Amino acid sequence: MKPLNEWSADALAEIGLEKQDGALRIAIAPDSNIYSMTVGRYLGSGDRDRRAISIEEPDGAMIHYSFAEVDDAATALAARLCALGYGRGDYIGLHCGMRPETAIAHMAICKIGAVAVTLSQLYGPDTLAHALNDCRAGILLTTEAGWAPLRDQAARLFPHLKHVLVSSSAGPEEDLAAILRSAPPADFEPELTGADDPALLMYTSGSTGMPKGILHGHRVLAAYRPSINLFFNLSLGDEDAVFWSPSDWAWVGGLLDMLFPAWLAGRPVVTSEARFKADWAFAFMARHKVTHTFLAPSAIRRLAQTADPHKDHDLSMRVICTGGEALAAEILEWAENNLGVVCNEFYGLTEVNHLIGNCARIYPRRAGSMGLAYPGHKVLLVDQEGAAVAPGEIGEIVTTDDAPTRYLGYLNNPDKEAELRLGPYMRTHDLAVRDDDGYFWYKGRSDDLIKSSGFRIGPAEIEECLIAHPAVAEAAVVGKPDKERGAIVKAFIRLAADYAGRASPELEKELTDHVRDRLAPYKAPRAIAFVESFEMTSSGKINRKALRAAEGG
Repeated sequence: MKPLNEWSADALAEIGLEKQDGALRIAIAPDSNIYSMTVGRYLGSGDRDRRAISIEEPDGAMIHYSFAEVDDAATALAARLCALGYGRGDYIGLHCGMRPETAIAHMAICKIGAVAVTLSQLYGPDTLAHALNDCRAGILLTTEAGWAPLRDQAARLFPHLKHVLVSSSAGPEEDLAAILRSAPPADFEPELTGADDPALLMYTSGSTGMPKGILHGHRVLAAYRPSINLFFNLSLGDEDAVFWSPSDWAWVGGLLDMLFPAWLAGRPVVTSEARFKADWAFAFMARHKVTHTFLAPSAIRRLAQTADPHKDHDLSMRVICTGGEALAAEILEWAENNLGVVCNEFYGLTEVNHLIGNCARIYPRRAGSMGLAYPGHKVLLVDQEGAAVAPGEIGEIVTTDDAPTRYLGYLNNPDKEAELRLGPYMRTHDLAVRDDDGYFWYKGRSDDLIKSSGFRIGPAEIEECLIAHPAVAEAAVVGKPDKERGAIVKAFIRLAADYAGRASPELEKELTDHVRDRLAPYKAPRAIAFVESFEMTSSGKINRKALRAAEGG
């Protein structure tokens, strides 16, 4: 396929790009609105009855909604929210998990110009209280499963809450499910806000302190549109496309990289509240003929422990997009050769996303590489003073302050934004190398960097090397303080199923030699710990911060 800069203006417009002064630019209309870009586009006679979302309940029963049914339910909820006194600019807590209630509520919140506060059901009470109290949300939409453990302590935890709508409530709260089933009022008039008005408040952990509230405007979906098309390999609109992801819809991966993209293309999403396991995931994808998915690299690694997934499952999988952490070359090869899919990795932060990535249909991927800078983004590598580094040298990934996918700001945290500034740039605190052809290669977080005996060691490449060993299912590498060397490399290993119970000094030496031989002696772990499982962050990543803290780092 032709490079993007050779596409016609009409073809570029189809994926949200335009040419300006010879350069590609992301087109963001002033009236961009998440509802209008998704469900609102598919209410005409030819689309309104298309399937929009389906959930597989624990007993196997399926519940389906068409785009028209989603819209009717969203209007009913929007009218009820208005009647309770909520409207433009109000923060509305959304804590319904990966269910249709969440997707419908997002549309309802758009219809009244309010802001969805995306809250994971993985949050413990203290984290949930921090988020709701930080934004002073007056209302929470949740489920009985999510609310039951909180009901008796709600008054203490959530002093600002005035209303709680609970789907299938077993308590005194108003039943959210009943509202969604009610007839939408014919006279309801939506108040749709514009591109730069707030739409989403997402709480995400930083390197210090409690989770920070990150505000995104409606523009975020328009700004993501080109890269969404690219990492879904320009097949977003395939007529038989079916989307699914196990990634939490409270976070960018599940919401902005899967749910909203599917509806952007007018295609259905299937979902389940079942716990992610490889055998279950393969069976689920086969049952529902899933073609497109967002999977974190850790999820792909778990699938990759099945050498021949097609042996027992009739899979329709076509495209995996992945991000959030580096994807090992061996896992990419398994996805392509064993699973038989295109796997496009991309990179960014919640604050400014989709900076770098792949699209196999347009340019060749290089195993282990993050890809190229996506069109419409200026991405550089700089040193600690903000000066550009040469190809082949490690630098911090930065972008310009006017990046199209940039957040609106942090909530109630005016000093936090300063931490993301480095001169004229917006920083990421991620390290990479760029080769002569413009491909980026991830080297780890700047605060994960291990300084040992004068060497600067990025953990990502050591983790990738360890995962390539057949004994290793998952790996995390941190720096352990050391009086002589400043720090040493310590690796935490979860063994693959075939090696369960085989941890030993001999295996430690084998893994150390594996890294020593494949990378360099100074990068080989000087300490290895075998673990049964890893503590994960709420966005599905290994919690390396907790590992570093446990080692005194």
